Amino acid sequence: FVRIAAYLTLTAILLPVQAFALRFNRPLSVSLPLFYHRTCSRLLGFHVRVHGKMHAEPPVLFACNHTSYSDIAVLGSLLPASFVAKAEVAGWPLFGVLAKLQRTVFVDRRAIKATGQRDEMIRRLEASDNLILFPEGTSSDGNAVLPFKSALFSVAQVEPHGRPLVVQPVSLAYTRLDGMPVGRALRPYFAWYGDMTLAPHFWEVAGLGHATVDVVFHPPVTIAEYESRKALADHCQAVVARGVSAANAGRLDALIPATSS
Repeated sequence: FVRIAAYLTLTAILLPVQAFALRFNRPLSVSLPLFYHRTCSRLLGFHVRVHGKMHAEPPVLFACNHTSYSDIAVLGSLLPASFVAKAEVAGWPLFGVLAKLQRTVFVDRRAIKATGQRDEMIRRLEASDNLILFPEGTSSDGNAVLPFKSALFSVAQVEPHGRPLVVQPVSLAYTRLDGMPVGRALRPYFAWYGDMTLAPHFWEVAGLGHATVDVVFHPPVTIAEYESRKALADHCQAVVARGVSAANAGRLDALIPATSS
């Protein structure tokens, strides 16, 4: 209860500030979400360990596996970027408003909308905005990474500022709870998927102890290195899946040095 109350209080205070910064195109509209998500992650008891190095020069399309709505806070605490989300999120209570205030690009699954949505993503990338993509198209149970949808990589074919778009695969895994490894049985406490109801799940997450989240930045690539967007999607899925598997097995530290946040 204390964690949720603190989360809602912080949100109520910063929401109008972000709305003002976004309305008048202030630099604060980029830096404030980083502070907000970083603080929310700590309030909810998430200890984030970073492995590898984020590609710093925008624009970047970050391609990450998706386990839960809490991925938003974890990734948002690290990346100066906007998310690409399914259109239904725009109508969610509170979370829909927060998504809009972070300039989320909403993707409609209907083919008739595909061209306009692709154009919006291209416009944002050409404006040097970083985007975070969940190519699985849905959340999973956290034990394995679902196939990546190649259609979502169509924007990788553009060349902002005359250079191939950088795509960086990212793995995210909830690996420890109060210092103990999170096994297959405990992972659904963090994962939100299937027909789970949001409010009761969020109550459970807020009631957990202190969780360790491993985020792995893999070497960036461009579509020029592959024959097609499907080949690019397959490469990113394989790399992300290996990272998630290594994190779940507790083998990351032996492969890549970690820094905490």
